[in-house]
Amino acid sequence: MDFELPLEVRMLRDLVRRFVDDELIPIEMQVPEGDELPVAYLKPLQDKARKLGLWHLNVPKALGGMGLGLLEACVVQEEVARSKAIPFRLNELFGPYVDPVLLDACNEEQKQRFLLPALKGDIRVCFAQTEPDAGADPASMRTRAVRDGDSYVVNGTKRFISFAGIADWAEVLCVTDPNKRGRGGITCLMIDLNAPGVSRPKRWQTMMGDTPGEIVFDDVRVPVTDRLGAEGQGFNLGQRYLTAGRVSGQAAWSLGVAQRSLDMAIDYAKVRVTFGQPLAERQAIQFMVADSAMELRTARLLVYETAWKFDRGDDIRNESYMAKLVCTEMAGRIVDRALQILGGIGLTKDLPIEYFYRQIRSLRITEGASEVLRWRLGRNLMRERS
Repeated sequence: MDFELPLEVRMLRDLVRRFVDDELIPIEMQVPEGDELPVAYLKPLQDKARKLGLWHLNVPKALGGMGLGLLEACVVQEEVARSKAIPFRLNELFGPYVDPVLLDACNEEQKQRFLLPALKGDIRVCFAQTEPDAGADPASMRTRAVRDGDSYVVNGTKRFISFAGIADWAEVLCVTDPNKRGRGGITCLMIDLNAPGVSRPKRWQTMMGDTPGEIVFDDVRVPVTDRLGAEGQGFNLGQRYLTAGRVSGQAAWSLGVAQRSLDMAIDYAKVRVTFGQPLAERQAIQFMVADSAMELRTARLLVYETAWKFDRGDDIRNESYMAKLVCTEMAGRIVDRALQILGGIGLTKDLPIEYFYRQIRSLRITEGASEVLRWRLGRNLMRERS
């Protein structure tokens, strides 16, 4: 049993780490918060990343990408997360964002119309699953797609959809068979967000800085040729996307935030003197650092093992729940301790700690609330035992 990352993964990690240290951290406090990184910042960073060979990391090599697996994606995400420069929900540092649903489900004709333009940055696509009454329980969604000849007629509302306000198209999960629902009754449709009957009436300003939006479909006609995958396959496509995302998106991101917060806390404790001694000499501070280091190491091992199992084809549903729960809650504690050690300066916007504090708190709600994941994990374990 070898717990060391493969050499090529370590080389990738070191390359990205240097990039973050040299290019992202120096500018992170200048970058405005929002759904996307302004072009004035993004374009120079993309040019530098591309020269280093860091481009379209998760895109297959046949399409011009690096074809990285989930383990490599987690290592990269962990390093990038050490800086607040890149928006958490729309990371286009290494190329225009393209999610796994589009990569996995397009047929040859759809690749020309959707995938290749998305890879070039000509169109943007968002993933629309959450609804007003179907967030934690996506199988209870109400958005309907009724087959009418060579089209579907779609009615319903999607809510809290990340970058809905800036997307051109949406991968929309719709109920096509109310009796089957999550067991073969949900279909994924690509819907033009400028099509007749589509409206985007509201966006919410969140404490994290981004603005998820609402998308309403009123008798929207969608050609059958715009269906991703087979009819009834949508729920599985969505769950695979969310499962991998919980590991590389939430869990690995939490590792990077926790590591940066711990590093900042240690550095500050060494130079901050109170009552004639550095904070680093105080046993209370040493205990905080020790607890944080132990929790971080434990969480990192869980993430790496989960990603490794995914890459070899294992079902990681339960492990993905564990990884998101352990990492988001671990990072919350470490950021909180770092904030306590930094004291007043940590409360200011001169440092990224307060940003990390806001972002990490949101992850216990988004992509599966902690309580829901615990319930599902416990239910699954009980069933497996029987």
